[in-house]
Amino acid sequence: MAAPQRDALSAAARALLLQAQSGDVQGLRANTVPAVAANVTGLQGWVQYIQPLLKGATITVDEVYLLDASTDPPGEQTTEFFCGSPVVGFNLNGLPPGTYALTILHATGVRDPQQVSFILSKTPADRWLLANLFNKPMVEAGHDGLWYWNSARKYAQDHQDWAAWFYYRIAANLLDPVNFLSSPNLTTLETETGKVHPANFPGPAPMMLNGDGASFAVTSVDTTTTFGPLDLEVHYAPTPAQIAELHYPANARKQVSDLMAALLQLHPELQAAFHGMWIHADQGKASLFALELPMGGNGANGQQPNTNSNRFAH
Repeated sequence: MAAPQRDALSAAARALLLQAQSGDVQGLRANTVPAVAANVTGLQGWVQYIQPLLKGATITVDEVYLLDASTDPPGEQTTEFFCGSPVVGFNLNGLPPGTYALTILHATGVRDPQQVSFILSKTPADRWLLANLFNKPMVEAGHDGLWYWNSARKYAQDHQDWAAWFYYRIAANLLDPVNFLSSPNLTTLETETGKVHPANFPGPAPMMLNGDGASFAVTSVDTTTTFGPLDLEVHYAPTPAQIAELHYPANARKQVSDLMAALLQLHPELQAAFHGMWIHADQGKASLFALELPMGGNGANGQQPNTNSNRFAH
């Protein structure tokens, strides 16, 4: 696009994010398409969420894309756009005919850098108004997406697929600003991720782990930074006998420690890749017990479990 058009789009996007940074909900609504501005609660809720994260941040416009759908027929289910070289693609659903833009902004210089993306709609009076918005963190547990991608490749080269799988997924979340964008880099990342998908990962059926004479039905494993460091979050469905043990603190700690030890025995690389594990015993949708264990906290390196981070629900 021509420089004046790019400058106008960048200025409009930056002004919107500065309004969010200052908590100016009314100013933001005045620069938003009527259908979105009518949802006062939604827009106000987003500003209340994002404003603390933007406090003191430096706002920069990272990418600007012009999306021309002015000749599309009404009612088009999916509109595809292809921009630049190498080609970046966008797939948007239910887009009315018109001229749009996607702007990707970075808020940096703060503890939790953010990337905020706006879809802007051009009015007949040549104003650019906010039509949709997205935000994602730029870092997780102190590292950016490229760091996780490079680390995932190293784990993959060493055939440590579990650590590689989790790190690839974090990289994809940090590097993909919106869920409708495709690019050669993101395609490469997706391909590499697929190659290390663990064969024995819990899914529709639980993954069975055996440790210290007990069997554990692991229903899900994911990552979390809820408490700061990068942890694994492990959920399992205890048997009736295991549920009975959870009523006694010493037995409960031993039970989840045995589960952790069994998982680390199968995948020892997880010990270096993560700070610890949050292990949840679930009965249906109810959480019966949860305990955070630092890696090695079950006795492998002498650390003790965090006894302040457990709970039991009857």
